[in-house]
Amino acid sequence: MHIVFFGDQHLESLGGAQVSMRLQRRYLERAGHAVTVVAPKTHVVHDADAGYLDTPSIPITLDREYSMSWPGRRTDRFLDRAFAHRPPVDLVHVQADFWGAFIGHRFAHRHGIPVVHTMHNRVDVGMAAVTPLYKPALAALNLWRRIAMRGIGRPIGGSDGWAFLRGIAQGSDAVTAPSGHFARRLERHGVFDRVDVVWNGIDDELLAQTRAAQDATASRARRPRFVWLGRMSPEKRLLPFLEAVVESGVDADIEVIGGGGQLRAAEKVARGHDGIRFAGRLSYAETLARIAAADAVVQTSIGFETQGMTPFEAAALGTPTVVSDPDIAGELRGGLWVVAGPGVAGPGAAGRESSEAQRITALAETLQRAASDITAGTAPTPDPDVAEAFRQSSRTAAMIEIYERVLASR
Repeated sequence: MHIVFFGDQHLESLGGAQVSMRLQRRYLERAGHAVTVVAPKTHVVHDADAGYLDTPSIPITLDREYSMSWPGRRTDRFLDRAFAHRPPVDLVHVQADFWGAFIGHRFAHRHGIPVVHTMHNRVDVGMAAVTPLYKPALAALNLWRRIAMRGIGRPIGGSDGWAFLRGIAQGSDAVTAPSGHFARRLERHGVFDRVDVVWNGIDDELLAQTRAAQDATASRARRPRFVWLGRMSPEKRLLPFLEAVVESGVDADIEVIGGGGQLRAAEKVARGHDGIRFAGRLSYAETLARIAAADAVVQTSIGFETQGMTPFEAAALGTPTVVSDPDIAGELRGGLWVVAGPGVAGPGAAGRESSEAQRITALAETLQRAASDITAGTAPTPDPDVAEAFRQSSRTAAMIEIYERVLASR
């Protein structure tokens, strides 16, 4: 098969979806398939790769790492010319939520190519986390979606996040989600009748290498070590985590891996605890090594993650997780400390602030409990079945079955 991925961001940029797509491509190619990746041209230097088809773009962040391509006739013509010199496309796999989704569905619709669409993003929660004007922003997104995808599937009205996801699922032959909890939520909100669950995975070989290195250097002659990793943005809740660390006074080493716009604010909060260290952005292999060496990973976002890669990576490496999101806790099945949720927030800003203060206190208490269990040697053990099911080889085999089912139905 010749499969074409469509993404919102170039695969050489930072992000969990980009890491997953790079891994998917590698394992599909190992299975004998050809993969072309269509995404906005990045404005930072990266190695040339014939499998990348970069669409004309403009940078959208100050560091120029992230960019966007406009979904319109100019981009359509660019892609049609480019694919005239590539092998025929058997299947389009859209793994985007915004312009990449529009562009991918437009391409597939023009050429009568079947589409598998993987949903990566809870648009409503993400928008609410980054702007108080999320309702008009979602309304504008839905208007843009209706214009960009006019004529694809049936018209979808509405102005909320679920209307947006229903709209970009139009024209799909199959929809997948990276977790059972997100798949069921998509079905309940009418995004697609049957959503297939295919977890994002971890490289089999890198997993084996990291485990071997971990076994060779295992040591417990130190105080507990916690790792937080991710993008430093509001929906990831880094600042509440650091506030919880300071409130808890936990006797532990805290490593924060990643970068983003909240770094300075995070450093300011961290001055209240001498055990917090900022490691910056690390390679995927280095990050996995830090997870394996930690006593626990801390997951702090709530309601935003469609899978939440880090707790699953930790489980695959035998590291338990402090989990704030109850959906992720349920999917993980074991090897975790669950942060107790606060009562329902009252109306208005005061209610939200009260709710967040309760969450911070609950997280502080959980960090203390986890540190005590680690020191006593009674930390929970991750479910080994989760580790095995998380291997990319098994995830690619599951996705190929969906590809073949879609092609057979045509």
